[in-house]
Amino acid sequence: MGATLALCAAFCFALAATLQQKGAVGMGEVSLASPSSFVRLAKQTWWLFGTIALLVGYIVQAAALDRGRLAIIQPLLVMTVVFALPLGYWLTDQHVGRREILGAGVIVAGLAAFTIFADPDGGVDNAPADEWAGVLIFFTVLAAVLMYLGGKGSLTRKAALYGTAAGVLFGLSAALAKPTVESLHDGLDAVLTNWESYAMAITGILAFIIQQVSLGTGKLAPSVATVSVANPLVGITIGVLVLEERFARPAWHIVLGVGGLVIALVGAVVIAMATESSKDEAPDDSTSLSAEPAAT
Repeated sequence: MGATLALCAAFCFALAATLQQKGAVGMGEVSLASPSSFVRLAKQTWWLFGTIALLVGYIVQAAALDRGRLAIIQPLLVMTVVFALPLGYWLTDQHVGRREILGAGVIVAGLAAFTIFADPDGGVDNAPADEWAGVLIFFTVLAAVLMYLGGKGSLTRKAALYGTAAGVLFGLSAALAKPTVESLHDGLDAVLTNWESYAMAITGILAFIIQQVSLGTGKLAPSVATVSVANPLVGITIGVLVLEERFARPAWHIVLGVGGLVIALVGAVVIAMATESSKDEAPDDSTSLSAEPAAT
């Protein structure tokens, strides 16, 4: 059930990003230094529809995390890139060629291998406060450094580094959703009195804002690849090191499973880079957006 809900969340995230891109077309760059750019974005009808789909995706993802382990739920969200292909083709006239289809097949095969062979076992829903503090400080500083480096250089560099920062914070927010959802079983009062709930909300909102800046550069393919890779890697790291989710199967199972995940992440990059190449080769009068939505 957790895996099924994760796939449903991935579809919602793909729909959300596609609609948000549709609403952002022609708006110019979205920048943290220009709050008015976010106001203009919020006035776009398609962008608002995308945001609603995104909220639905968050709810479904929380339900998935309540029923499954972080180290398996987060990697399945890489399927966002696969679902984005037909959605982008139908809704935003994106180009879908052989390389994109090949990349989608690689992702599906890789995730299947990861789920079958390296399914982590055990785990807890929460961890001591000092361990969470260390995780929060480390990944927050990492995201800040990535954003600082992304502020220098080309738009492609900015899209990639801001996308990575967003992926890091999305993975952190998803990890904090585990104790938040667990406290929900004790009632709303328990959620409101747990610091993890507020940390989850803050990191999730920051990730959302940073992702909009990454997408707003117009260099959407690097953003897609980096978010799709950073998010599950952070989720797996926290799941294994903090939430005690262990790969208890035979060593050869683990090798095949981790290899499958690596292959799936490579597939995400293949799709993103193929889309960017198609965009560069498209004629000036093309109506194709030639870009992939990002994974959350």
